[in-house]
Amino acid sequence: MSWRTVAITGRAKLDYRMGYMLIRKDTEQRVFLDDVNVLILESTAISLTTYLLKELASKKVKTIFCDELHNPYGELSPFYNNTSCTANIAEQIAWEKVRKDAVWRNIIKEKIKNQAEVLRSIGECEKAEMLQAYAEDVRDGDISNREGHAAKVYFNALFGNSFSRGQDNQINAALNYGYALILSVFNREIVAFGYLTQLGINHHNTYNYFNLSCDLMEPVRPFVDLLVKTSDFKEFGMTEKHIMLGLLSQEVNVNGQKNYLTNAISVYTKSVLNAINSEDEIKYVHFL
Repeated sequence: MSWRTVAITGRAKLDYRMGYMLIRKDTEQRVFLDDVNVLILESTAISLTTYLLKELASKKVKTIFCDELHNPYGELSPFYNNTSCTANIAEQIAWEKVRKDAVWRNIIKEKIKNQAEVLRSIGECEKAEMLQAYAEDVRDGDISNREGHAAKVYFNALFGNSFSRGQDNQINAALNYGYALILSVFNREIVAFGYLTQLGINHHNTYNYFNLSCDLMEPVRPFVDLLVKTSDFKEFGMTEKHIMLGLLSQEVNVNGQKNYLTNAISVYTKSVLNAINSEDEIKYVHFL
């Protein structure tokens, strides 16, 4: 199973040769492609061959392209990932609302529980217990908006009462960068399992290409939040972005076993899709 997260910065030429990605800068480096889970191209001064792009797609390497500000801008997704994708998409279109509402309840419940764990880890135990109560009160489809109530308590406890997600500051820049990385991993897994990222469980924005990914990533967002909180960034530049990349190789708990976050997301994603289709138990990602 692939495990490496590779970030390419500055001017470089990338090529493919006999199972390896060649990185040509002042010197030449080789990276075994089967080991690569995520490839981040952080500069617009990077050129690469179409053959390498084809190999990256065929090996399901999540390839993320960054803009001139080094922020994630787009990604590479292959056309063909799963031999049963036509049947899966037909199944996805036919998902019943009652099943989607039940799964959404469990997703939001798990998200709030992970948020509570974040608050406990920083000593906000009283607020953590409040969130735990919110989690137990989530109903099908989250019709009482426990998610929204929990978010207000959570972010105020985490970053202060004056903090808002709409502010232009280093905290939100770091959160947005981390969320974009996580979203890309979910995109890869959903497509690999033969489903459409556009058709969500709860998210249904006409202009959002990744509605299902946004749904599934909710319980994983607190992992980003905790890293941003504990890193205490005074600014958010290239050094800080590389710290955020370490999130993808963080060890977590899924189904009672330790795993890298990217691999845990794969297990979790498959279990959610199975749960919608057959009411199987969802294998959630937890802190160790």
